[in-house]
Amino acid sequence: MGSWLSSATTDRSLTRSSERPLGLGDIPENCLAMVLAYLDPPDICNLARTSRSFHRASSADFIWEPKLPENYRILSEKLMSYKGSCECLIKKEIYAGLCCPVRFSSGRKEVWMDKEGGGICMLVSWKGMKITGIDDRRYWSYIPTLQSRFHTIAYLHQIWWLEVEGDVDFELPAGRYSLYFRLKLGRPSNKQCSTTTHQIHGWNIKPVRFQFSVSNGEHATSEHFLNEQGKWLRYHVGDFVIENSYKPTKINFSMTQIDCTHQKGGLSLDSVFICDNKLDMQEMLYHACKD
Repeated sequence: MGSWLSSATTDRSLTRSSERPLGLGDIPENCLAMVLAYLDPPDICNLARTSRSFHRASSADFIWEPKLPENYRILSEKLMSYKGSCECLIKKEIYAGLCCPVRFSSGRKEVWMDKEGGGICMLVSWKGMKITGIDDRRYWSYIPTLQSRFHTIAYLHQIWWLEVEGDVDFELPAGRYSLYFRLKLGRPSNKQCSTTTHQIHGWNIKPVRFQFSVSNGEHATSEHFLNEQGKWLRYHVGDFVIENSYKPTKINFSMTQIDCTHQKGGLSLDSVFICDNKLDMQEMLYHACKD
């Protein structure tokens, strides 16, 4: 009997010593994936770094497909052709690929998907616009600068008639979008974020008119006096709604000041910014001018 008690005690001791606290790594991966599906992409990626189980679970297609634009197949084929056929990619890879900025239209336009909100953003460089007198060095200069995502801006010395026009034709996902012009009174200098302002004149007399029209019939007009010097500002032209994600939408935009009673000068023109209205606007505007 003493031998039996000794054996039983030893067995219980071995059982206790083999026990360990359960952790997240012990949860089945399909359960982890179901939890991750409720999180935002940055949180999913952060958890994927914590363990192999989370990393494997984070690759489930059902997590990422609802976070992709409904026309993601069109966008991925158009913007990710450098990766080969997108049919071979999992949804997580497609999401990551769409978040990488891609240049098109001879490098004059750029599009990407916001990592957090999943909305589409687009930039149009001044090089992709029609600008009155742009090839005449009496009026305009091209200035290389780190203050632009495209690493160059158009600087207006002086002109009587200011007219800037451009357009985009793209399969934007359904949603509400905002359009901005990025301008600055002053000339960027060689020093990063530095500006000279001594040539600024003529912008406080009459407002600048901004307009856009969309192929679905929407249009907007806004007018702004350009008063603040030495600082990049984004002038909101208006908002528009896209309902059909699978049909290309054409957007024509313009900026004019055609009152010929006075000259205007000292203006830097960088780009036009179009973004999904549901995104954090301040965050988007910050990233729109960074590489």
